[in-house]
Amino acid sequence: MINRATRAVTVLTATATATVTVTALALAVPPAQASAESRRAGSISVTGVHPGGATYAIEVPRNWNGTVLTFSPGYGQGAGPQHLPADLGGNAAAQSWLLAHGYALAGTRPYGSGWAVEETLRASADTLAEFAKVAGKPTITLAWGGSMGGAIAAGLAERRPDLIDGALPYCASVAGPVAMLNQSLDAAFAFKTLLAPGDDTVKLVRLASDDEEARSVAAARAVLDAAQQTPAGRARIALAASFAQVSTWSVPGTAEPAPHDWAGQQAQEYAAFMATVFSPRYPLEQRAGGNFSWNTGVDYRRELRESGRMPQVRALYESAGLNLDADLAALSAAPRVSADPGAVAYMENYFTPRGALGVPVLTMHERGDNYPTVTQARAYSDVVRRAGNQALLRQAFVDRPGHCRYTGAEFVAAVRTLEKRVITGRWTDADAHRLQTLAARLAAGNPDLGAAEFVHYTPGRFLRPHVPKG
Repeated sequence: MINRATRAVTVLTATATATVTVTALALAVPPAQASAESRRAGSISVTGVHPGGATYAIEVPRNWNGTVLTFSPGYGQGAGPQHLPADLGGNAAAQSWLLAHGYALAGTRPYGSGWAVEETLRASADTLAEFAKVAGKPTITLAWGGSMGGAIAAGLAERRPDLIDGALPYCASVAGPVAMLNQSLDAAFAFKTLLAPGDDTVKLVRLASDDEEARSVAAARAVLDAAQQTPAGRARIALAASFAQVSTWSVPGTAEPAPHDWAGQQAQEYAAFMATVFSPRYPLEQRAGGNFSWNTGVDYRRELRESGRMPQVRALYESAGLNLDADLAALSAAPRVSADPGAVAYMENYFTPRGALGVPVLTMHERGDNYPTVTQARAYSDVVRRAGNQALLRQAFVDRPGHCRYTGAEFVAAVRTLEKRVITGRWTDADAHRLQTLAARLAAGNPDLGAAEFVHYTPGRFLRPHVPKG
């Protein structure tokens, strides 16, 4: 059974400016009033702007099967005053396949910059209300999104199970922004303490402006590049990278370094270091109303041990003739960073998972992703398990480096697997082997979908998980 069929549904209304094109066999009334039967006989294409400025797009194919996927975009993809059109999710090949096979697609682009989770959660509800107006009430609604958009899909699974029946967060920040930026702070703190202790241009938190952050990032980039030229610098970069769990296989199109290829692993960490560790912070602090990251009380010796990178880091330190214990002691002695409680509370609300799932969730991560690191999948499964909802969660992993680089076959296989769980009430095809088999069958029927690389994988423990109290 479909869970939402037995739940009370909150009916949302939204006034919107829209351009509507309807192609149907026969429509005698405007699409918003047309019967479900007549609407499903034709195709519907809608784009528009919600009253709050968010844009939306709706595509309903002929012979719609009753399922709609609602998409939320990644970081920095707000509509803004230009009212950029909303995306529909997945990739072009997946969208074409889904529409051709009877799935409707809807997308929301928030009016807001940066970490626009607050606006997108609200605007996604408006988009689904608009969808019901122009196409009729769906039988199944699945939320999906990539990166920050995946965090929004996870947020809908906890906050709005009245609106959706399942969620597919992919390459998603499912540990939440507090945990994600705490790990970035840990790496940046080690980097500055050991490689740029006297450089006041490199700022860790409480940035005053975009310009100050740009100068800080440029200064950090120069320090990083210089450090990479020496054995000592490379060892310290690897140590800092261990705290952010930067992947040792980060660069798309490259082979994974061998298990004991410490230099090859470090080169991959170096390539991803800046984007992982010095990701935009000023816009998030402005949104949250202060600094929401801290490292008070962090034991960096323990963090290194639990990162799984101790053999690599120790080997690089020994090769460079450096004293690892001395550097760890320097980190222990360095002044720490505290957080602003109000800013932490904001980022908990928008959005840090508590594991209180109201619908089935299937996450999808690439093994070599850094934006977020794949260990965020472990943080999410841990919090869901502690909340007693592990039966609602399954996780899929793809064997490649990079961020949100899934093939159409992987997208469609994940969608079909989640939809089947919603319909049957049971996970029957969510393991790596069955996902790979389904994706291969889809690709055989449509080569445009590309090859899949699902793999059985268990991420290591996320080092700095954060679960809101209460």
